[in-house]
Amino acid sequence: MAETISQWSVIMIVLSGLALLAGVYFIRTGNREAHMRAMILASALATVFLVLYLTRLGLGYEKKYIGPNRAAYFALLISHVILAAANLPLALGALWHARNGLRAAGNLGNIDAPAARAHFNRHRAWVRWTVPVWLYVAATGWIIYALLHNYGEVIKG
Repeated sequence: MAETISQWSVIMIVLSGLALLAGVYFIRTGNREAHMRAMILASALATVFLVLYLTRLGLGYEKKYIGPNRAAYFALLISHVILAAANLPLALGALWHARNGLRAAGNLGNIDAPAARAHFNRHRAWVRWTVPVWLYVAATGWIIYALLHNYGEVIKG
């Protein structure tokens, strides 16, 4: 069962990364409503991933890397873990400022209102850090999963 949970967690984070990329595309093309929907979906899928990942760990299912070039693997893993821990507060901050901006604006068509603008400026400042970190964490997570799939040994916890 833990292996299935592990596979579903990877599916969720892949879909979350794709929704994140779609959200970036939508905001760059001026489609604010599609951007908001994509980012809510990306956040929801990342939350499902986190629940599945923690469930898998709670079940004691872990893999140990036994492949070549362990130093490179551990460097990748350490950077992934540190940035994954940083990503949660970054994403929550970005969502918080977007939510406050939308509440101040009343609707997406009014986000240039002075009361909303400050919130969206802070949202934009947060996402300049959040998006690259989120994409790095997702991409390195996929790489780590593939490496463990090919060079991993299940540890009984």
